[in-house]
Amino acid sequence: MNRPLLFLDVDGPLNPYAAKPEKCPEGYTTLRVPQDSGTLGEPRGLSARRRPLRVWLNPEHGRILLQLGYELCWATTWMDDANRWLAPVLGLPEIPFVDFGDVLFQDRPDGVHWKTGPLVDYANGRPFAWVDDEQSDLDQAYVTAHHRGRGLLHHVNPRFGLREGDFRTLTDFVQKGALPRTGKGPLAERPAGLAPASPTGWWTSFLGPQTRDSDPRTEVAS
Repeated sequence: MNRPLLFLDVDGPLNPYAAKPEKCPEGYTTLRVPQDSGTLGEPRGLSARRRPLRVWLNPEHGRILLQLGYELCWATTWMDDANRWLAPVLGLPEIPFVDFGDVLFQDRPDGVHWKTGPLVDYANGRPFAWVDDEQSDLDQAYVTAHHRGRGLLHHVNPRFGLREGDFRTLTDFVQKGALPRTGKGPLAERPAGLAPASPTGWWTSFLGPQTRDSDPRTEVAS
């Protein structure tokens, strides 16, 4: 049985760009990405006049993501550049990416995010979770109407990036899918390090004590 997809936005969930600009968040490292060739989804010529892009990444996040039970997929304006610049810092292998093509940055008249349709098409009925900082109720409605499988649209606060509450929500979504349709039987085995122990539990074992944070999220079931 195929694992669910996890669509990963970069700026917001992995790169908390809205954090206080004067200090790199604890546990993160600073990456400077040159913008001299029209990469990162920007028009050529415009990016050539800009300074290198500052990106904050937590190297431990890659290890956690690989243990959640998903097939990872970039869902970001970085597209394949995420494999070139970000994956090595996060400790991730090269993973697939959604090629947004001509819809990149193209606002829809119905208010649905321009990513939403391509992600539903890419999933093609396969269960997926999507972490992003720009989802809305309109995206939820679109997924409900057009996606045949289970879907989780999970908003991540761009001030903080992915935190314990976010990883727990993603883990719970995988485990719900592992239940038989009767609702009986054990949950799938938790990934290594994700045992439901103390309130700090598996998160502390990865990153040390953290402040818990749960952001709004919506699960869509067919």
